[in-house]
Amino acid sequence: MQLSRRQIYAYVAVAIVVLAVGVRYVVLPKAAGPAGGEPLVLAAASSPPASPAAAASPSASAAADVLVYVCGAVKSPGVVRVPADARVADALALAGGPEAKAELAAVNLAAKVVDGQQIVVPERGAAAAGSVATAAGGSAGSAGGSATVPGAPVNINTASLEELDSLDGVGPATAQKIIDYRTASGPFKTVDEIKNVSGIGDAKFAAMKDSITV
Repeated sequence: MQLSRRQIYAYVAVAIVVLAVGVRYVVLPKAAGPAGGEPLVLAAASSPPASPAAAASPSASAAADVLVYVCGAVKSPGVVRVPADARVADALALAGGPEAKAELAAVNLAAKVVDGQQIVVPERGAAAAGSVATAAGGSAGSAGGSATVPGAPVNINTASLEELDSLDGVGPATAQKIIDYRTASGPFKTVDEIKNVSGIGDAKFAAMKDSITV
């Protein structure tokens, strides 16, 4: 069958319409991506949030300060405040440093300090050199103990609790009072000053005066 020119034009027009519709509904949706016109984005995996405790507290808390009493052959004797992990050398520096007559070899400058400690820097040639006593009466000299010579007078500024307890008329309680007094008031300047300690009267002093020194 031979088509007329008008029929040919009509078929071409229908073919163009069908092709246009196919492109609109087949090709364009694939190029446009997901419905709604929004690109598909995959979120990266995130690390879990830090715990509240870890975020609120520092990695390590600061150590509390301690008080120690530095006396003897130092330029500015007295109570000083140092960090809890400080050494004896640090406490001496805060007390103005040692005097020229100080016997530093008798003091363990590398020892760690403890709260309430008494650090005594002796003078060269002192009878009980090198005693670093704590408030509880313990003694830690350069050799790890008391440097008191047997039979020599007891130095009431550096003696340990045991040494003071050995004096006539002095028991453990009175010995502790002597240590507490020198910790609070500083070293004794004379042997007579020990009578300022509670519980030591004229009778006790008379019994011990020949056995003590400063």
